[in-house]
Amino acid sequence: MSKKFAFIGAGSLDFTRDLVRDILTFDHFHDCEIWLMDINEKRLEYSKRGIKKIVEKGNYGATVHATTDRVEALRDADGVLITVLQGGVDVWRHDIEIPEKYGVDICVGDTRGPSGIFRFLRTAPVLLDIIRDVEKVCPKAIVLNYTNPMAMLVSYLQAQTEVNVTGLCHSVQGTALMLADWLGADIKDVDYTCAGINHQAFYVDYRWKGEDAYPLLREAIKRPEVANEEKVRIEMFKYLQYFPTESSGHNSEYNPWFRKRKDLIEKYCMNGTGWNPGEHAYILKEYLDREETWESEYSDWLENGEVELDRGEEYASHIFNAIFGDHEPFYFNGNLRNDRYITNIVDGACVEVPVVATSKGITVTKRLELPQHIAAFVSHSAQLEELAVAGAIEGDAYKIFSAILMDPLTASVLSMEETKDMVKEMFEKNKEYLGYFKKINF
Repeated sequence: MSKKFAFIGAGSLDFTRDLVRDILTFDHFHDCEIWLMDINEKRLEYSKRGIKKIVEKGNYGATVHATTDRVEALRDADGVLITVLQGGVDVWRHDIEIPEKYGVDICVGDTRGPSGIFRFLRTAPVLLDIIRDVEKVCPKAIVLNYTNPMAMLVSYLQAQTEVNVTGLCHSVQGTALMLADWLGADIKDVDYTCAGINHQAFYVDYRWKGEDAYPLLREAIKRPEVANEEKVRIEMFKYLQYFPTESSGHNSEYNPWFRKRKDLIEKYCMNGTGWNPGEHAYILKEYLDREETWESEYSDWLENGEVELDRGEEYASHIFNAIFGDHEPFYFNGNLRNDRYITNIVDGACVEVPVVATSKGITVTKRLELPQHIAAFVSHSAQLEELAVAGAIEGDAYKIFSAILMDPLTASVLSMEETKDMVKEMFEKNKEYLGYFKKINF
């Protein structure tokens, strides 16, 4: 039987295109059903045309359907991929702009801290609605979430459903490849163990041809072209002794060391050569620019662009293949609620750990203990995320305020009263999406 894949948020054009391309590279999925769902009909139509172009170029037997009806897209699906954005750029821009007004400088704002938490609060009810539909019409589906903030959303969902849902991110494999490039190594000769929480995990072991590669990396970061590429992460590596996942721009938001003063922002977060050194509102600016250009760019690709059929680096297609394709086991880092998977991070928090996908599902491959100082650093963020998750489930605004009050970056620049004022303003700006908070009780 052909398999059915449902893409919820298919208007995420480039990402949907890449994920479909990857799925179709597996023999078992050449004749699959692809169901694209989005509430934006214009972007949905473009997505359908783009996916059909891939199917035709690959001479696949897959069928492509587009609908605004989520239940129709999900019914009897084997695999579900979630890539939604609740509220457009004119909504989530306030996640960046309100904190800036109070002195909290944000680069990306999609993971944790004041910006990530309010993005989570808007998105959580939507994802729960999706999961409730999954429970009704495709309860055995494998659900893979790519929507940020990953850790809070996955914890929120896994606390309230038995659906097989996990979260995926490309930062682990992407950073592993970057480090291999710095060493001049073939990634096939690299082995590593990476663990922590999403966007704040660390390579507790990184080996090249069986040997510890950290001494070589400590030499590599002395080269000017490398030192200028990831200033924040290299500084963290120097002092924390383990290399973190995710870009310097992201990492600069999760601690009090890089964004609390203008001179530090200038020194560590500007003028780097990496894809995201840490410039203020980096992703917001990119989205604002794309608002004006996405349609012409995608139309140009539809008319004149080449179709790439080679599989990319995302995990999703490999996971589906392992579970209900040819059953080749696939090892990766997944996001799951902690059940002693990392022994020195609080149970229940969403952790990013080594797992394997097989015909039996997704299981953790090993229990880990982080180095004590790394655990202290990561645990603080994990507990604040769980506080925000509890606040969302209970509709308790005080817990949301508390999670932001103790955010490392926020606390490094704001007083308690200033934080209260900022959070109240963010609640007011988002009130259309946060009706489940009956009282702003702080």
